[in-house]
Amino acid sequence: MKKVYLDNAATTRVDDRVMKEMAPYFTEKYANASSIHSFGQEAKQAIDKARKVIAKAIGANSREIIFTSGGTESNNFALKGLFFAGYPEKNHIITTKIEHDCILNTCKWLEKQGATVTYLDVDSEGFINLKALEDAITDKTIVISIIHGNNEIGTIQDLEEIGKICKRKNVLFHTDACQSFTKVPIDVKKMNLDLVTINSHKIHGPKGVGAIYIKEGIKITPLLHGGGHERRYRSNRKC
Repeated sequence: MKKVYLDNAATTRVDDRVMKEMAPYFTEKYANASSIHSFGQEAKQAIDKARKVIAKAIGANSREIIFTSGGTESNNFALKGLFFAGYPEKNHIITTKIEHDCILNTCKWLEKQGATVTYLDVDSEGFINLKALEDAITDKTIVISIIHGNNEIGTIQDLEEIGKICKRKNVLFHTDACQSFTKVPIDVKKMNLDLVTINSHKIHGPKGVGAIYIKEGIKITPLLHGGGHERRYRSNRKC
């Protein structure tokens, strides 16, 4: 019986061109990209090249692209990192009721750590009410996190209009763009985005690979401690 796969919104087949591009880094160019020897620097150059490609796709600087293990890690990093960097002066997060589970569960966990979270309703088509969003902002609000392309019903939020509100109110703006990246335009400057979550397995890349755009200058606390990976964003040496 012939099988038809209709679940590309969940994950995609790795493209043959991606497999070909990756293969040498499993067999020939496998050195640690943090090593200072020539083999390590060869691997680092490949990472830096990939960083530039991603940055160009969203109008960012390559230094603002931080690689992670995927969308879940990036989303956790965005919300937890901002919360712990701003607490207790700022402890309020605004999101929606139709976010991915990794956002909703992160918010629920942060509420136990002292966060106050506003979960915005959406209309019958999945859109938030912009006035309700603006009315929810307080002087304690540290970040507004709104999913770009919804992973279940496909609603594409108007990030540009949301970004205008965030800029006017001086509140950080994060979006989970795992479903929308490469499918609809994302311009971090035009949309006033401060943090953007993306991953590769939704766009015919490998599982276990993601990234987060963090606008230069944003204060954020790393989730992990270790060797200072990704310019000390992904893992910090300091405890």
